Amino acid sequence: MQTRTIGQNGSSVSAIGLGLMGMSDFYGPTDEAESISTIHAALDAGITLLDTGDFYGSGHNELLLRDALKGRKREDTFIAVKFGVMRSPNGGFGGIDCRPAAVKNSLSYTLKRLGTDYIDLYQPARLDPAVPIEDTIGAIAEMVEAGYVKQIGLSEASPATLRRASAIHPISWLQIEYSLLSRGIEAEILPTARELGIAITAYGVLSRGLLSGHWSQQRSESARDFRAHLPRFTGANLESNLALVESLRAVATEKAATVAQVAIAWILAQGTDIIPLVGARRRDRLSEALGALNVDLNPADLRRIEAAIPPSAVAGDRYDAGQMAMLDSERKG
Repeated sequence: MQTRTIGQNGSSVSAIGLGLMGMSDFYGPTDEAESISTIHAALDAGITLLDTGDFYGSGHNELLLRDALKGRKREDTFIAVKFGVMRSPNGGFGGIDCRPAAVKNSLSYTLKRLGTDYIDLYQPARLDPAVPIEDTIGAIAEMVEAGYVKQIGLSEASPATLRRASAIHPISWLQIEYSLLSRGIEAEILPTARELGIAITAYGVLSRGLLSGHWSQQRSESARDFRAHLPRFTGANLESNLALVESLRAVATEKAATVAQVAIAWILAQGTDIIPLVGARRRDRLSEALGALNVDLNPADLRRIEAAIPPSAVAGDRYDAGQMAMLDSERKG
């Protein structure tokens, strides 16, 4: 497994991380036994970075990870946890709470559910509009000082927020959506992160399945799958985006690779400070994703890939209007 460096202390993580969200929530029915087998396969393949959130399945995802890690050495894994999103008993959402007291309360429950003494990286999933980022980062910094957290991250943050947060405590990474279909970070966010020495953990590298090469116009999602409500997956937008995927498939075929492998390899090629998270829920999908490490893209390949999916041709926003409004990363100025 290739490795990449995050944080100013030079921590090393696997070049590809495993995002666990879909094993508990958001993408319809799940298979717990297959999820645990997939986590085991990832660890056996050399993946060290495991990304979860305390609100994924209202704690289920952390409990799943705890079970999957039984018998494994804690120091062999890098566990990243997102917090701050509030859930209701019926699975709904109740806003964001990143007050200092809430930070410490959430962390205490996470440590208990995961059965560990520390979290490698802790980050707010979204910014709390009612709480200055300085207060949230300051509270996590206290937990770093106390030994419960090793490093601090941010998610979907703007350049201004990155600067404000970094003034309080070093920020190791920014977790943000980045793929051939979502390249908005390239203009301002990525340059700012690099200026500040902040790595990027890219989620949605397959655009929630659109770039997997396995999606089709005929596929229908259950009400439990939030992709059924995303603009890129609906109506004419889906048809247009799938046409882009077919353009990418032509390049992938020439490289003797799959569409997903080329999409992930493109992310890997954007810089050694960028770590893609793959959301594989099954061992076969994980194996396919890991094959991206063997796809060598030269400058001509990169130009062809980017020509196949020009940013201006992507149809629809990455979230619905309500969720887009919550993203600090989408705010201008």
